[in-house]
Amino acid sequence: MFQTYDDVADPTLGAARAEKLRTELKARGLDGFIIPRADEHQGEYVPPHAERLRWLTGFSGSAGLAIVLQDKAAIFIDGRYTLQVRYQSDIDVFEPQSIMSISPAQWVEENLKAGAKLAYDPWLHTVDAIERLQTAADKANAELIAVETNLIDVIWEDQPGKPKAAIQPHDLAFAGTPAAEKLQTITNELQMSDADAAVVTMPDSIAWLFNIRGGDVAHSPLPLSFAIVYEEGHAELFVHDEKIPTETRAHLGNVVTLLAPEDLGPTLDKLGTWGREVRIDPSTCADWIGTRLTKSGATIKRGVDLCELPKARKNDTEVAGTKAAHIRDGQALSRFLAWLSRETPSGKVTEISASKQLEQFRQETGELKEVSFDTISGAGPNGAIVHYRVTTDTDRTLGQGELYLVDSGAQYLDGTTDVTRTVAIGTPTPEMKDRFTRVLKGHIGLAAARFPTGTSGAQLDALARMGLWQAGLDFDHGTGHGVGSYLSVHEGPQRISKAGHVPLDPGMIVSNEPGYYKADAFGIRIENLLVVTAPAPIEGGERDMMGFDTVTLAPIDLALVEVGLLTDDEKAWLNSYHIDVREKVSPALNAEENVWLEAATRAI
Repeated sequence: MFQTYDDVADPTLGAARAEKLRTELKARGLDGFIIPRADEHQGEYVPPHAERLRWLTGFSGSAGLAIVLQDKAAIFIDGRYTLQVRYQSDIDVFEPQSIMSISPAQWVEENLKAGAKLAYDPWLHTVDAIERLQTAADKANAELIAVETNLIDVIWEDQPGKPKAAIQPHDLAFAGTPAAEKLQTITNELQMSDADAAVVTMPDSIAWLFNIRGGDVAHSPLPLSFAIVYEEGHAELFVHDEKIPTETRAHLGNVVTLLAPEDLGPTLDKLGTWGREVRIDPSTCADWIGTRLTKSGATIKRGVDLCELPKARKNDTEVAGTKAAHIRDGQALSRFLAWLSRETPSGKVTEISASKQLEQFRQETGELKEVSFDTISGAGPNGAIVHYRVTTDTDRTLGQGELYLVDSGAQYLDGTTDVTRTVAIGTPTPEMKDRFTRVLKGHIGLAAARFPTGTSGAQLDALARMGLWQAGLDFDHGTGHGVGSYLSVHEGPQRISKAGHVPLDPGMIVSNEPGYYKADAFGIRIENLLVVTAPAPIEGGERDMMGFDTVTLAPIDLALVEVGLLTDDEKAWLNSYHIDVREKVSPALNAEENVWLEAATRAI
């Protein structure tokens, strides 16, 4: 199994650990400390030693931040985690704060006393984030102080060591473009930006640029490392020597110079000494790097990570790979859904046993490298927790008359998958069917959209919410995120959300996942992955329009569809989708599974 179900949250430890931190602060003459859920690369997935927020507070979400002062503490979360934080953390110690209502900087301005010294680890905050916090501290007449040693590391006695997983080449058969060609593309962009060098801090960008994959964090094949690209056309990769086997060294030999991680600081100093103009992405680059460059005399040029857009625009090989991966994954998921319909009447299927069975079906493809994230397996009220993580303590039986939400994904060499299905266990209520169908209407509205070049996700987001809005309902998360190619399951810069302002380009992969959540009752989400298609004419139209190609293949539960709420076009879309599922999935299913599939994909 690629995931465990141990309970990582223990709210009872929060008070003692917060006091231990306060004692350390007092000994150092400090009044507070900021603890983000981050490592030096600011990625979503972090290695065990960097799970400092979880160790301190018990909260295990993928995004969050705590601020501990001598007399109070707060934990900041987004809309996905408003329920989760309350059962994982001691909210009498760490007061939950929604970042939609108040940002950490605003909280600092309002709660930091004049003359106070608020400390932070400059490796764990971006340049942008520290600028916002510095402004807030100035308004409070307080000090923001960078510390060389992370204070959680000082008090975390059994902290795990840093990972050193081997880095492997990512074959051209899957990458589609040689690393040397990618480097030339980035170098050309760098020259056009009038910068001498660019610091690349995101491991997924480094993995894409050099056609390598690693294993330093769970679920995403990331090689934790840093790189510098020079406008002359060469690059340096800062990585532990023991992480580079002979095959990888040969693969990288003509593309990049290998240096040790401890060489990064002196190399940044040289850039300053030479008076170089250095490009960084202030939204992802650690403040430590920005500060080191500035102090050394380098001129900072701000701009987005130059790898971000070309990485997001999948080439033909990557698009073909993700389609192949989704056929394979859809076959495993359909086998699972058939198994679920067969086994749940026994009353013995639980959230954990279902999750394990799904992973087993993916293992049986013979191609599974990892799951792409911890499976969200939520029955009944647990499904209403958007990023619910089942543990042995919370494991719940899939009960009759309930909804079961399963959000899962896989990592294959040719593609990354992410899919959510909501299933009725037994007979659903009219309310469940109404809400499900409204979510489905939004899902179809987005999947069937046609739009001109330059359209952003923010302009399309309302399509996925319209069916819910018409009934006075909504959901508090984005509609879709970008997805990598055997890389991060959450990838930017594209997304479908109210804040998704990057134009969609052909080859980009985005998720389509509207939902509805009734606290303490049930959750609904329908998620497929979409590939943005090239502009094409519409009969009788005047402009070519882009659109989406749905690549996820798994039946949508017809028992939850209130057919009378669907338009003829929506019914036609669903029927066509189910024909596609049946044709591509059925060859891998046995006779009994295919009987189930025929019924599950019948025309309505």
